[in-house]
Amino acid sequence: MTTHATPPVLGVPGASPALSERLRDGLERVDALLRQVVDHDDPFIARASGHLVAAGGKRFRPVLTLLAAELGDGINDDVVSAAAGVELTHLASLYHDDVMDEATVRRGVASVNAAYDNSTAILVGDLLFGKASELVAGLGAEAVLIQAQTFVRLCSGQIRDDRGCPEGVDPVDYYLGVLADKTGVLIATAARYGVMFSGGSPETVETLRSYGEKVGVAFQLADDLIDIASDADDSGKLPGTDLREGVDTLAVLRFRAVADPADPDDARLLELLDGDLRDDATLAEALRLLRAHPALEQAREETYAVARDAQALLDALPDSDAKAALQALALSVVERVG
Repeated sequence: MTTHATPPVLGVPGASPALSERLRDGLERVDALLRQVVDHDDPFIARASGHLVAAGGKRFRPVLTLLAAELGDGINDDVVSAAAGVELTHLASLYHDDVMDEATVRRGVASVNAAYDNSTAILVGDLLFGKASELVAGLGAEAVLIQAQTFVRLCSGQIRDDRGCPEGVDPVDYYLGVLADKTGVLIATAARYGVMFSGGSPETVETLRSYGEKVGVAFQLADDLIDIASDADDSGKLPGTDLREGVDTLAVLRFRAVADPADPDDARLLELLDGDLRDDATLAEALRLLRAHPALEQAREETYAVARDAQALLDALPDSDAKAALQALALSVVERVG
């Protein structure tokens, strides 16, 4: 499954023009701080550290921090620092991901491991984790603890993903737990920090933490569905990457739970899923059979349900432009799958 997927953001769906302008101004401050923090006296380190910062990206996590701050007293210097710390943590994880995945392209440019080498990518990723911790350290002991706990969950999620579901454990529960750790937790921290550092109540902080984790899980579920259901022209990437790599995402898990070996199509799909799908023809056959199976629609419905759960968490908050935008954002991350 694709790691640390990034939802589309600006403009934030449901945001008023005034809110959009505040978010845009806040994001400019975050980007300026990111460029400052990744700079280094050594030109080589500065170039490698700033490689993905310069490449851009949608900045979903810092925008969410800025948006969550609107539930308190709004964007301030601490909120900007927290947003930059979250984005640096995300960028650092991408450096490591690209080494693990042997990626060659990231955000439309050569990945750091391709532009330099694996050792540089790993070490610069570590450096960026350190820079993120440095920023967060200026926000107080609680922020440092949250950063450490987030980092532990990010790493444990990746370890559990690579290990696969152990014997005797429900595979869907295991899969959703991996998503919560590997993708959801950093998005949860982004939302949590926004409320914390804008003077929001502890109850609102916890609400946004839970909301952010569900949004992260919903987005990753949607991304996994797109990998099955979309044509390359629609998604911008070759479909079936997870199948090719032998990764069982939700639709495959739901299919395996109900597959009837007496049904010729089910039997053939089981055979393909348990075999080698690196060949384009067999991969295309597996995609065709999985797209036609009710398990794909079941996975889609479950993905929308997670997004609706995230929206429902906000119901108790007072009505505001920010609340409306957060509710719209939760749905927008899954609407890409139709």
